[in-house]
Amino acid sequence: MSYRSGVMTGVLGSLFCGGVCVAAWWVVTSTTPAVKAEKPAPPASVAKVLKEDEINVVKLTPEAEQRLGIETAVVARRSIQQSRTYGGEVMVPFGQSVLVAAPLGGELQVTDKGLPRPGARVRKGQPILSLFPLLTPEARTTLAGARVDAEGQIKNARTQVDGTRIALQRAKKLLRDDVGSQRNVDETEAQHEFAQKTLEAAEARRDLLVKALGEFERGTGAPLTIEAPTDGLLRSLNAQPGQAVPAGAALFEIVDLSRVWVRVPVYVGDQSDLAASEDAEIVPLTSRPGATSKRARPVEAPPSANLLAGTVDLYYELANVEGTLAPGQRVGVTVPLIGEAENLTLPWSAVIHDIHGGTWVYEMTAEHTFARRRILVRFARKDLAVLASGPAAGAKIVTAGAAELFGTEVGFSK
Repeated sequence: MSYRSGVMTGVLGSLFCGGVCVAAWWVVTSTTPAVKAEKPAPPASVAKVLKEDEINVVKLTPEAEQRLGIETAVVARRSIQQSRTYGGEVMVPFGQSVLVAAPLGGELQVTDKGLPRPGARVRKGQPILSLFPLLTPEARTTLAGARVDAEGQIKNARTQVDGTRIALQRAKKLLRDDVGSQRNVDETEAQHEFAQKTLEAAEARRDLLVKALGEFERGTGAPLTIEAPTDGLLRSLNAQPGQAVPAGAALFEIVDLSRVWVRVPVYVGDQSDLAASEDAEIVPLTSRPGATSKRARPVEAPPSANLLAGTVDLYYELANVEGTLAPGQRVGVTVPLIGEAENLTLPWSAVIHDIHGGTWVYEMTAEHTFARRRILVRFARKDLAVLASGPAAGAKIVTAGAAELFGTEVGFSK
């Protein structure tokens, strides 16, 4: 083989090998699919996103609406005074408690009427206990001194009665002339009543002493009847029949619960926001919005506070003729705040709650057509719900039959 033949053979061989490699690469790239990057799966999937304006709309037939008794009211803007509720304690007013003491030493016995139990209601002049005086020479000296002391107490009590009567007449005259206030008249009248009761108790004690001295001088020892000085409740019985007691020993206590006070501890930081001079509302601790409440007026009382709790006490007075409130009972006290503001309001009966605590109302969007709307209640005032957000003023809201509409929408009623 010549040199030229060898060169040609090498060139042809190289070309052949290169063609084979190119053909093999083409076959591999044309048959192997390209690997694409996989898209990551979403963390959550929702079939349909619920929007507030796509909540079910309930359409009723005229017969169904009449059968459910649907009633509507209009959302209105009102000037509502805000309030704040605190816990209060019922207490006996100052001056409404009378502690009866033994006018002289002796032995206690049960009267013919029997001994009333603590907690029983008693009338003025009702016998409670009988006291057999100890007829000793020292007893006469004690009786004489006690009688002089009783006469002095009667004079002081009469002076207080006369002074409070004049103050009461002056307060009533100022009220008739549109210069005074009803609150001043009420407070003066309470002081006058307290002075009268003090005078009656002092006179009753004087009469007992006079009777005892008369019996002693005649040489007899008839028992003295200890009577109730006023109407009220027998709160405690501090001595028992058969017990010997000295002069001045406490026998029993009678309280008048026709009027009671409510002590309200208030955090000192809230004191400047409260309209403490206005009437408050007394409700049970478990009451709901719209429940019956009692109005209580503020009264002046000796100032009191709690250093550890950082509270000061407000006092309110209310009538308790039915006797539904007992001393020591806890109640809710709704105190008005200073200032008023306009807010969206609607009847509380229109508000419904779902299982998650959300608040809703049904708006009448067309005749026999009702749509559920979400609301946010700021606070409740009597039978009104004050809204932070909700339907615009003028919207018609279902006030009767809202629960039935909700049951129809969610499927637990038809």
